[in-house]
Amino acid sequence: NSRGGASLLKDSIPITEFSASGPFEGHDLLRRGFTSVKNELLPSHPLELSEKNFQLNHDKTNFDTLRNIQGLHAPLKLQMEFRAVKQVQRLPFLHSSNIALDTLRGNDECIGFEDILNDPSQSEVMGEPHMMMEYKLGLL
Repeated sequence: NSRGGASLLKDSIPITEFSASGPFEGHDLLRRGFTSVKNELLPSHPLELSEKNFQLNHDKTNFDTLRNIQGLHAPLKLQMEFRAVKQVQRLPFLHSSNIALDTLRGNDECIGFEDILNDPSQSEVMGEPHMMMEYKLGLL
């Protein structure tokens, strides 16, 4: 048969989804994955959400101020520079300091919490280099 698997899927009849709806509906693990209680929790303190989005809010305020002072071109140019700098990184299994991004934001001379105690999400454990590269390239 010269027809591939893709053409067989195209010719198949669509079947409506058989799922129970209502108060007794079960969670479909195959389609929705595992439930996470952390995603369903609300922030425990009113300032938690503000602190989580501090850098985003700070950048937005700076862009608005820059737009009012210098015009529309200045924040657009700065945003282009931010995007270009964020794309340049080390290989996925090596820690990247993003020094160019810190320099653009003016944080290169500031000593913060993450400089002394490090960011907990960036552990010192190095992963398997080949597997991490294949995952980044979409081969896995």
